[in-house]
Amino acid sequence: MKENSNQKIVTRFAPSPTGFMHVGNVRTAIFAYLWAKRNNGDFILRIEDTDKAREVEGSKEHIVEALKWLKIDWDQGPGVDGPHAPYIQSERLDIYQKYAQILIKKGYAYVDALTEDETEILRQQAESNEKPFLYREHRKESTNDYTGLGQTLRFKIKEIKKTTWVDAVFGNLSAGEEALDDFVLIKADGYPTYNFAHLVDDIEMNVTHVMRGQEFISSTPKYLALYEALEHEPPVFVSMPHILSGNGQKKLGKRDGAKDILDYRTEGYEPDAMFNFLAFLGFNPGGEKEVYTHNELVEVFDITRVQKSGAQFNDEKLNWINKEHIKLMTHIQKIEYVKKCIPDKFTVSDELLVKIEPIVTERIYTWGELKKIFQEGEFDYFFTQIEVDDVSKINWKTQNSETTKKYLTEVFELLNTSFGEFNSAENVKSLIWPLTEKYGRGEVLWPIRYILSGKDKSPDPFVLSYVLGRDEVLKRIEKYL
Repeated sequence: MKENSNQKIVTRFAPSPTGFMHVGNVRTAIFAYLWAKRNNGDFILRIEDTDKAREVEGSKEHIVEALKWLKIDWDQGPGVDGPHAPYIQSERLDIYQKYAQILIKKGYAYVDALTEDETEILRQQAESNEKPFLYREHRKESTNDYTGLGQTLRFKIKEIKKTTWVDAVFGNLSAGEEALDDFVLIKADGYPTYNFAHLVDDIEMNVTHVMRGQEFISSTPKYLALYEALEHEPPVFVSMPHILSGNGQKKLGKRDGAKDILDYRTEGYEPDAMFNFLAFLGFNPGGEKEVYTHNELVEVFDITRVQKSGAQFNDEKLNWINKEHIKLMTHIQKIEYVKKCIPDKFTVSDELLVKIEPIVTERIYTWGELKKIFQEGEFDYFFTQIEVDDVSKINWKTQNSETTKKYLTEVFELLNTSFGEFNSAENVKSLIWPLTEKYGRGEVLWPIRYILSGKDKSPDPFVLSYVLGRDEVLKRIEKYL
C-alpha cells in the first residue's frame, strides 16, 4: 500500500565507507529506494564516515559505483544538489556540535570524567559480580565546560523506564529499564558516534522511514530517549530480517561466502537480476510471479509485506532469476554481451554472432559462465576448424572409415550441388535427411557432427551447418575427405 499521509515520504541509505558492500546493506538500500519511489518521495544517500579508524580509502567511490550499477539513483546525496547538503558526515561536524549544545543546555549531555582505565575496572567488577555493566550507575560528570577538544560527551539518561514502540515489520516491541544507558554522543577526537550522528541527520533531512537491519532493534530505546530529549517525533522504524547463509542456520557472513556486491558484476550477473533477487529476500508481493523489472518492483513494493523471518540467500535461485533476466534482453543486447565474451584471438562476423547467440546463451546462467566457456575453448568450432587427432572417432560405432568416407562424399556432393539456402537448421535438415533414411541416422549425422565440431557433444549437425554456412561446412568435410 501507499502512505495515505500528506507528509512527503523520505528514506535514506547511510552506509559506512569500510570497503565491503555486503548484500544485506544493499538490500537496505533497495527497500529504502523502493519505498520512496512507491510514494513519490525522496531517496537520500548519506555517507556515514565518522569512524575514521575503520574507513577504507576508495570506499566512498565504491559505494557510489555499486548503487549506480544496480541503477539505484538518489534524489539527494553526494554529487546531487539537495537542501540538506553536505551528505557526508565528516563535513557536517558543526551541525552535530549545534545539537550537542542543545542537549547540554537541557541537561541531557555531560562531559565524561571517567578515564578508559577507570571504565574498564568498573566493567570487570560488573562482570565478576555477574551483573550487566551500566554506565549510568557510575556516571562521573566533569566540572569543565564542553569545548569539544579532547573531551568525550555522553548522553544522560534522566528517566529510567520501560520503553515501548511500534516497528513496521515486527509490530509492538518493548524493552526493560536495562536497555537504557548513558552513551557517547561525541568522541574525544571530535567526531560523533553513529548513535548520535545518524539521528541528527535523520531529523535534519526530514527522514520519515528508517530501513535498517533487525540488529538495531536492541538500540532503539536509546534512540527514542534521544528523540524525546530533542522533542522530535521519531521516524517509522522498518526493521528487516537477517539474510541467512545457504543452510538457513545463521546470518550470512564472509565466512559463509558473502561477497561484495560488485563481485557479482565481475561474475557476469545482470544488475536488474541482482536487484530483483535482493528485493525478494524478506519481501514477497504475493502471487506466483518472481521475475520483476525495476518499475514493476516499485509498483508492488509494500513495507507491510516485509517478512519477520530470516531470508535465505540461495545461489541457485539467484542464478535462475539471472537467466530469466537474460531472456528478457533483446537479441541485439545479448549479441553485444556474447561479443564481449569471445576471446580476442577470434575475428567474428556480425552474421555469425547473430546465429550463435541463442545457442550459447541457452547454456548459461551468467555472462561470466559464458566467458569461461569461451576461454576453455568449448565453442572454438564456431570460429575455427578443429583438428581431429584421432580420425577413427569420426566413424559411427563399429563403422569403418571407408564406409564413413563414402557417406560423407555423398553429403559433400549433395550440399555442393544443391541450391537450397542455409537459412535455417530445418532447411539444412531437409537437404541431408534423405541420406539418413537411406544409410541410417548415426551413420550419416555422427561423422558430420564430429568433423564440424571435433566433440562428442555439440549442437546437432543441422544447427552446426546452419551456423557455419555452406562454404565452411564444405571446406571442413573436404579437408577430411
